[in-house]
Amino acid sequence: MSASKLKRDFYLRNNIILIAQELLGKRICSCQNGKLTSGIIVETEAYAGPEDRASHAYGGKRTQRTEVMYHSGGIAYVYLCYGMHSLFNVVTNRDGIPHAILVRAIEPDRGVDIMLRRRNRNSVSPSLTAGPACLTQALGITTAHNGINLAGKIIWIEDLGIKLRKKYIIAGPRVGVSYAGKDAALPWRFKIRNSNWTSKP
Repeated sequence: MSASKLKRDFYLRNNIILIAQELLGKRICSCQNGKLTSGIIVETEAYAGPEDRASHAYGGKRTQRTEVMYHSGGIAYVYLCYGMHSLFNVVTNRDGIPHAILVRAIEPDRGVDIMLRRRNRNSVSPSLTAGPACLTQALGITTAHNGINLAGKIIWIEDLGIKLRKKYIIAGPRVGVSYAGKDAALPWRFKIRNSNWTSKP
């Protein structure tokens, strides 16, 4: 299957809902210490910056943690959740607009043996990479990769030519954002229909 790295223009568009859906079927790759691991993205969540109560940048909030969200799209926003889990997000849109898409689950593709060691697992099952904390651990992604260029040689996303029709994409509310009031109900979590590798909230 031929693959090409996503170009910067893919990330700079302003329709975060469309981008979150188009990331489904793309392959995220990580090369840490010469060890390549990758997986097909099967679940994402969109966070639309200042207007979105569930976003870290709601109301235009700018902190040391969120500053990377205000950079031009095509870089990683990796933050620590509950002081222990690194979560990987794709920054989108133009400079100054803090849009980000959380990658919630992947289907393992390459380097599965490495993923198993990192996750301290003996066999392959959806729990290996179904969930944002699980997939970052499997791919070796940490907060040290915050702000990294997604067209580089450490973490990148590839287009495999997979074009999902709307009927193969399920939309639903995002996970763990009950604090966001009415925005908690927005159907901005997207996953591939019938995939065994999506997370179980």
